Amino acid sequence: MAIAICFFSAWTLTLAKAQDSLPDCKPFREIYPSGKELCEKMWGTAFRYEPDEAKAYTMWFFDSQNPNDAMAKSLGKLDNAGHDTCGLQYFHKTAPGPESNAFTECHPWKDNACCAHGTVETYTKLKEGYGAEYHWDRCGPISQACERFFVQEACFYECDPNAGLYRKYNASVYDPRCDSGNTQYDEAYATANSCASHNAWEMHGMPIKASYCDAWFDACRNDKFCSHDDGNFFSCAAVYESADAKLKKDLEQAQKELEDSSAKQKELEDSLASGALSPGAIVGIVVPSVLAVCGLGISCLLVQLERAGKPMFGRLLDEGPKGSPQEYGRGSV
Repeated sequence: MAIAICFFSAWTLTLAKAQDSLPDCKPFREIYPSGKELCEKMWGTAFRYEPDEAKAYTMWFFDSQNPNDAMAKSLGKLDNAGHDTCGLQYFHKTAPGPESNAFTECHPWKDNACCAHGTVETYTKLKEGYGAEYHWDRCGPISQACERFFVQEACFYECDPNAGLYRKYNASVYDPRCDSGNTQYDEAYATANSCASHNAWEMHGMPIKASYCDAWFDACRNDKFCSHDDGNFFSCAAVYESADAKLKKDLEQAQKELEDSSAKQKELEDSLASGALSPGAIVGIVVPSVLAVCGLGISCLLVQLERAGKPMFGRLLDEGPKGSPQEYGRGSV
Protein backbone atom coordinates (compact mmCIF):
# COMPACT_ATOMS: atom_id res chain seq x y z
CA MET A 1 0.00 0.00 0.00
CA ALA A 2 2.78 2.44 0.90
CA ILE A 3 4.57 1.83 -2.38
CA ALA A 4 1.31 2.32 -4.28
CA ILE A 5 0.72 5.63 -2.50
CA CYS A 6 4.26 6.69 -3.23
CA PHE A 7 3.87 5.76 -6.89
CA PHE A 8 0.63 7.74 -7.05
CA SER A 9 2.53 10.77 -5.75
CA ALA A 10 5.21 10.36 -8.40
CA TRP A 11 2.55 9.85 -11.08
CA THR A 12 0.70 12.99 -9.99
CA LEU A 13 3.93 14.97 -10.04
CA THR A 14 4.66 13.74 -13.56
CA LEU A 15 1.24 14.79 -14.79
CA ALA A 16 1.56 18.19 -13.11
CA LYS A 17 4.89 18.83 -14.79
CA ALA A 18 3.49 17.75 -18.15
CA GLN A 19 0.51 20.08 -17.76
CA ASP A 20 2.84 22.95 -16.95
CA SER A 21 4.80 22.36 -20.18
CA LEU A 22 1.72 22.64 -22.40
CA PRO A 23 0.94 25.88 -24.25
CA ASP A 24 -1.60 28.26 -22.75
CA CYS A 25 -5.25 27.97 -23.66
CA LYS A 26 -7.35 31.07 -24.22
CA PRO A 27 -10.78 31.89 -25.67
CA PHE A 28 -10.74 32.39 -29.44
CA ARG A 29 -11.71 36.04 -29.02
CA GLU A 30 -8.50 36.66 -27.06
CA ILE A 31 -6.30 34.91 -29.63
CA TYR A 32 -7.91 36.07 -32.85
CA PRO A 33 -9.47 39.56 -32.78
CA SER A 34 -11.71 38.67 -35.74
CA GLY A 35 -12.40 36.14 -38.48
CA LYS A 36 -9.55 37.61 -40.51
CA GLU A 37 -6.92 36.69 -37.92
CA LEU A 38 -8.49 33.28 -37.40
CA CYS A 39 -8.30 32.31 -41.08
CA GLU A 40 -4.88 33.88 -41.66
CA LYS A 41 -3.11 32.73 -38.49
CA MET A 42 -4.54 29.38 -37.46
CA TRP A 43 -3.26 27.59 -40.58
CA GLY A 44 -0.14 29.70 -41.12
CA THR A 45 -0.13 31.14 -44.64
CA ALA A 46 -2.54 28.59 -46.12
CA PHE A 47 -5.57 30.85 -46.32
CA ARG A 48 -6.23 34.52 -47.01
CA TYR A 49 -9.27 36.46 -45.77
CA GLU A 50 -10.98 37.92 -48.84
CA PRO A 51 -13.67 40.62 -48.42
CA ASP A 52 -14.42 40.57 -52.17
CA GLU A 53 -16.38 37.34 -52.22
CA ALA A 54 -16.55 37.33 -56.00
CA LYS A 55 -12.89 36.34 -55.79
CA ALA A 56 -12.97 33.83 -52.96
CA TYR A 57 -13.69 30.20 -52.12
CA THR A 58 -15.83 28.62 -49.43
CA MET A 59 -14.97 25.66 -47.20
CA TRP A 60 -18.50 24.24 -47.29
CA PHE A 61 -21.46 24.28 -49.65
CA PHE A 62 -24.89 22.74 -50.26
CA ASP A 63 -25.13 23.17 -54.03
CA SER A 64 -25.34 20.19 -56.36
CA GLN A 65 -22.18 21.47 -58.08
CA ASN A 66 -19.04 22.52 -56.26
CA PRO A 67 -19.05 26.36 -56.49
CA ASN A 68 -15.29 26.39 -55.95
CA ASP A 69 -14.81 24.92 -59.44
CA ALA A 70 -16.50 27.93 -61.03
CA MET A 71 -14.51 30.25 -58.78
CA ALA A 72 -11.24 28.62 -59.80
CA LYS A 73 -12.16 29.10 -63.48
CA SER A 74 -13.10 32.76 -62.95
CA LEU A 75 -9.75 33.34 -61.25
CA GLY A 76 -7.87 31.69 -64.10
CA LYS A 77 -6.75 28.76 -61.98
CA LEU A 78 -8.69 26.07 -63.85
CA ASP A 79 -9.61 25.50 -67.51
CA ASN A 80 -12.84 24.10 -68.86
CA ALA A 81 -11.45 20.56 -68.81
CA GLY A 82 -11.75 20.62 -65.02
CA HIS A 83 -9.64 18.74 -62.51
CA ASP A 84 -7.65 15.70 -63.57
CA THR A 85 -5.30 15.51 -60.59
CA CYS A 86 -5.30 16.18 -56.85
CA GLY A 87 -2.53 18.72 -56.34
CA LEU A 88 -2.11 18.05 -52.62
CA GLN A 89 -0.63 14.73 -51.58
CA TYR A 90 -0.81 13.25 -48.10
CA PHE A 91 -3.85 11.02 -47.57
CA HIS A 92 -5.24 12.32 -50.88
CA LYS A 93 -6.13 10.33 -53.98
CA THR A 94 -4.07 10.84 -57.14
CA ALA A 95 -7.07 12.08 -59.09
CA PRO A 96 -10.54 13.24 -57.96
CA GLY A 97 -13.51 10.97 -58.44
CA PRO A 98 -16.86 9.88 -56.99
CA GLU A 99 -17.33 8.07 -53.68
CA SER A 100 -20.02 5.66 -52.47
CA ASN A 101 -23.28 6.50 -50.72
CA ALA A 102 -21.53 5.76 -47.42
CA PHE A 103 -19.59 8.97 -47.94
CA THR A 104 -21.59 11.22 -45.59
CA GLU A 105 -19.30 13.23 -43.27
CA CYS A 106 -17.89 15.27 -46.17
CA HIS A 107 -20.98 14.80 -48.36
CA PRO A 108 -20.66 17.97 -50.52
CA TRP A 109 -17.70 16.35 -52.32
CA LYS A 110 -19.25 12.90 -52.82
CA ASP A 111 -19.40 13.19 -56.63
CA ASN A 112 -15.85 14.43 -57.12
CA ALA A 113 -13.51 14.08 -54.16
CA CYS A 114 -9.76 14.02 -53.65
CA CYS A 115 -10.33 12.12 -50.41
CA ALA A 116 -11.20 8.46 -49.95
CA HIS A 117 -14.10 7.44 -47.73
CA GLY A 118 -11.78 5.79 -45.20
CA THR A 119 -9.93 9.05 -44.57
CA VAL A 120 -13.03 11.12 -43.81
CA GLU A 121 -15.48 8.47 -42.63
CA THR A 122 -16.33 10.25 -39.36
CA TYR A 123 -15.46 13.48 -37.62
CA THR A 124 -13.30 11.40 -35.26
CA LYS A 125 -11.28 10.12 -38.23
CA LEU A 126 -10.79 13.70 -39.38
CA LYS A 127 -9.73 14.89 -35.93
CA GLU A 128 -7.36 12.02 -35.20
CA GLY A 129 -5.91 11.51 -38.67
CA TYR A 130 -2.71 13.46 -38.10
CA GLY A 131 -1.95 12.54 -34.49
CA ALA A 132 -2.91 13.72 -31.01
CA GLU A 133 -0.97 16.95 -31.44
CA TYR A 134 -3.50 18.06 -34.06
CA HIS A 135 -6.63 17.38 -32.04
CA TRP A 136 -8.51 20.67 -32.10
CA ASP A 137 -9.90 20.09 -28.60
CA ARG A 138 -6.61 19.86 -26.72
CA CYS A 139 -7.80 22.74 -24.53
CA GLY A 140 -10.93 20.82 -23.58
CA PRO A 141 -14.25 20.02 -25.24
CA ILE A 142 -15.47 22.68 -27.64
CA SER A 143 -19.01 23.55 -28.64
CA GLN A 144 -20.66 21.63 -31.46
CA ALA A 145 -21.05 24.86 -33.42
CA CYS A 146 -17.31 25.51 -33.22
CA GLU A 147 -16.26 21.92 -33.89
CA ARG A 148 -18.38 21.83 -37.02
CA PHE A 149 -16.12 24.45 -38.61
CA PHE A 150 -13.03 22.37 -37.87
CA VAL A 151 -14.74 19.40 -39.53
CA GLN A 152 -15.65 21.53 -42.54
CA GLU A 153 -12.10 22.81 -42.92
CA ALA A 154 -10.75 19.26 -42.64
CA CYS A 155 -13.18 18.03 -45.32
CA PHE A 156 -12.28 20.96 -47.53
CA TYR A 157 -8.53 20.30 -47.24
CA GLU A 158 -8.84 16.56 -47.77
CA CYS A 159 -11.55 16.53 -50.45
CA ASP A 160 -11.73 19.70 -52.54
CA PRO A 161 -9.65 19.44 -55.76
CA ASN A 162 -9.35 23.24 -55.80
CA ALA A 163 -7.27 23.23 -52.64
CA GLY A 164 -4.50 21.66 -54.69
CA LEU A 165 -4.43 24.71 -56.96
CA TYR A 166 -2.84 26.55 -54.03
CA ARG A 167 -0.17 24.03 -53.21
CA LYS A 168 2.82 26.02 -51.94
CA TYR A 169 5.47 23.87 -53.58
CA ASN A 170 3.65 23.16 -56.83
CA ALA A 171 5.02 21.29 -59.84
CA SER A 172 6.87 24.36 -61.11
CA VAL A 173 9.10 24.58 -58.01
CA TYR A 174 8.81 21.22 -56.25
CA ASP A 175 11.90 19.03 -56.11
CA PRO A 176 11.48 15.57 -54.54
CA ARG A 177 15.15 15.65 -53.53
CA CYS A 178 14.23 18.47 -51.14
CA ASP A 179 11.25 16.70 -49.57
CA SER A 180 12.08 14.61 -46.50
CA GLY A 181 8.80 12.75 -46.99
CA ASN A 182 9.74 11.60 -50.49
CA THR A 183 11.71 8.45 -51.27
CA GLN A 184 14.00 10.55 -53.51
CA TYR A 185 15.00 12.85 -50.65
CA ASP A 186 18.69 13.79 -50.68
CA GLU A 187 19.72 15.52 -47.47
CA ALA A 188 23.02 16.79 -48.86
CA TYR A 189 21.29 18.21 -51.93
CA ALA A 190 18.51 19.81 -49.86
CA THR A 191 21.04 21.46 -47.56
CA ALA A 192 23.23 22.69 -50.40
CA ASN A 193 20.24 24.18 -52.22
CA SER A 194 18.42 25.49 -49.14
CA CYS A 195 15.24 23.70 -50.14
CA ALA A 196 14.69 21.31 -47.24
CA SER A 197 11.22 22.73 -46.60
CA HIS A 198 9.69 21.30 -49.79
CA ASN A 199 6.64 19.10 -49.31
CA ALA A 200 3.59 17.93 -51.25
CA TRP A 201 0.87 18.84 -48.74
CA GLU A 202 1.25 22.51 -47.84
CA MET A 203 -1.08 25.24 -49.06
CA HIS A 204 -0.43 28.95 -49.48
CA GLY A 205 -2.59 32.04 -49.96
CA MET A 206 -5.93 30.54 -50.93
CA PRO A 207 -8.58 33.31 -50.70
CA ILE A 208 -11.49 32.35 -48.44
CA LYS A 209 -14.75 34.26 -48.24
CA ALA A 210 -14.67 36.80 -45.42
CA SER A 211 -18.20 35.83 -44.39
CA TYR A 212 -17.08 32.23 -43.86
CA CYS A 213 -14.12 33.26 -41.69
CA ASP A 214 -16.35 35.62 -39.71
CA ALA A 215 -18.94 32.88 -39.15
CA TRP A 216 -16.19 30.54 -37.88
CA PHE A 217 -15.02 33.21 -35.45
CA ASP A 218 -18.57 33.84 -34.19
CA ALA A 219 -19.16 30.12 -33.63
CA CYS A 220 -15.92 29.68 -31.65
CA ARG A 221 -15.45 33.05 -29.92
CA ASN A 222 -16.09 31.63 -26.42
CA ASP A 223 -14.35 28.27 -26.94
CA LYS A 224 -10.74 27.72 -25.95
CA PHE A 225 -7.79 27.00 -28.21
CA CYS A 226 -4.00 26.95 -28.01
CA SER A 227 -2.68 30.53 -27.92
CA HIS A 228 0.98 29.71 -28.63
CA ASP A 229 2.50 31.70 -31.51
CA ASP A 230 -0.70 33.71 -32.00
CA GLY A 231 -2.78 30.56 -32.32
CA ASN A 232 -0.77 28.94 -35.12
CA PHE A 233 -2.01 25.34 -35.21
CA PHE A 234 1.32 24.03 -36.51
CA SER A 235 3.36 25.72 -33.78
CA CYS A 236 0.90 24.46 -31.17
CA ALA A 237 1.13 20.93 -32.58
CA ALA A 238 4.92 21.00 -32.32
CA VAL A 239 4.72 21.96 -28.63
CA TYR A 240 2.07 19.31 -27.94
CA GLU A 241 4.11 16.66 -29.73
CA SER A 242 7.19 17.47 -27.65
CA ALA A 243 5.19 17.55 -24.41
CA ASP A 244 3.42 14.27 -25.23
CA ALA A 245 6.74 12.56 -25.95
CA LYS A 246 8.22 13.78 -22.67
CA LEU A 247 5.13 12.74 -20.72
CA LYS A 248 5.28 9.26 -22.24
CA LYS A 249 8.95 8.95 -21.30
CA ASP A 250 8.33 10.19 -17.75
CA LEU A 251 5.38 7.86 -17.22
CA GLU A 252 7.41 4.91 -18.49
CA GLN A 253 10.14 5.86 -15.99
CA ALA A 254 7.56 6.08 -13.19
CA GLN A 255 6.22 2.66 -14.20
CA LYS A 256 9.73 1.22 -14.13
CA GLU A 257 10.34 2.66 -10.67
CA LEU A 258 7.09 1.09 -9.46
CA GLU A 259 8.12 -2.29 -10.86
CA ASP A 260 11.57 -1.98 -9.23
CA SER A 261 9.97 -1.06 -5.91
CA SER A 262 7.55 -3.96 -6.14
CA ALA A 263 10.41 -6.34 -6.89
CA LYS A 264 12.37 -5.10 -3.87
CA GLN A 265 9.30 -5.41 -1.69
CA LYS A 266 8.83 -9.00 -2.81
CA GLU A 267 12.50 -9.76 -2.03
CA LEU A 268 12.04 -8.42 1.48
CA GLU A 269 8.81 -10.38 1.93
CA ASP A 270 10.56 -13.55 0.74
CA SER A 271 13.41 -12.91 3.16
CA LEU A 272 10.92 -12.41 5.97
CA ALA A 273 9.11 -15.63 5.06
CA SER A 274 12.37 -17.58 5.05
CA GLY A 275 13.42 -16.13 8.38
CA ALA A 276 16.42 -14.30 6.93
CA LEU A 277 15.08 -10.97 8.24
CA SER A 278 12.93 -10.08 11.22
CA PRO A 279 9.75 -8.01 10.87
CA GLY A 280 11.49 -5.22 12.76
CA ALA A 281 14.27 -5.12 10.17
CA ILE A 282 11.73 -4.93 7.36
CA VAL A 283 10.04 -1.96 8.97
CA GLY A 284 13.38 -0.31 9.62
CA ILE A 285 14.39 -0.62 5.98
CA VAL A 286 11.13 0.03 4.13
CA VAL A 287 9.16 2.59 6.09
CA PRO A 288 11.76 5.39 6.27
CA SER A 289 12.54 5.04 2.55
CA VAL A 290 8.90 5.04 1.53
CA LEU A 291 8.07 8.03 3.68
CA ALA A 292 11.08 9.94 2.39
CA VAL A 293 10.27 9.32 -1.26
CA CYS A 294 6.57 10.05 -0.80
CA GLY A 295 7.38 13.20 1.11
CA LEU A 296 9.72 14.32 -1.65
CA GLY A 297 7.11 13.59 -4.31
CA ILE A 298 4.38 15.50 -2.50
CA SER A 299 6.70 18.42 -1.75
CA CYS A 300 7.76 18.63 -5.38
CA LEU A 301 4.13 18.55 -6.46
CA LEU A 302 3.24 21.45 -4.17
CA VAL A 303 6.20 23.48 -5.41
CA GLN A 304 5.29 22.73 -9.01
CA LEU A 305 1.70 23.83 -8.51
CA GLU A 306 2.86 26.99 -6.76
CA ARG A 307 5.22 27.91 -9.61
CA ALA A 308 2.49 27.23 -12.15
CA GLY A 309 0.23 29.68 -10.35
CA LYS A 310 -2.04 26.85 -9.20
CA PRO A 311 -1.40 26.54 -5.45
CA MET A 312 -3.16 23.52 -3.98
CA PHE A 313 -4.05 25.12 -0.68
CA GLY A 314 -4.85 28.50 -2.15
CA ARG A 315 -7.80 26.96 -3.97
CA LEU A 316 -9.36 25.97 -0.64
CA LEU A 317 -9.60 29.63 0.26
CA ASP A 318 -11.27 30.67 -3.00
CA GLU A 319 -15.03 30.99 -2.82
CA GLY A 320 -15.59 32.30 -6.35
CA PRO A 321 -16.74 30.22 -9.33
CA LYS A 322 -14.31 27.69 -10.74
CA GLY A 323 -13.24 28.92 -14.20
CA SER A 324 -15.02 28.77 -17.51
CA PRO A 325 -15.73 25.55 -19.46
CA GLN A 326 -13.30 24.17 -21.63
CA GLU A 327 -3.91 16.06 -35.26
CA TYR A 328 -3.61 19.04 -40.89
CA GLY A 329 -1.22 20.29 -43.22
CA ARG A 330 -2.48 23.69 -44.31
CA GLY A 331 0.43 26.10 -44.12
CA SER A 332 3.81 26.71 -42.60
CA VAL A 333 4.60 27.61 -39.01
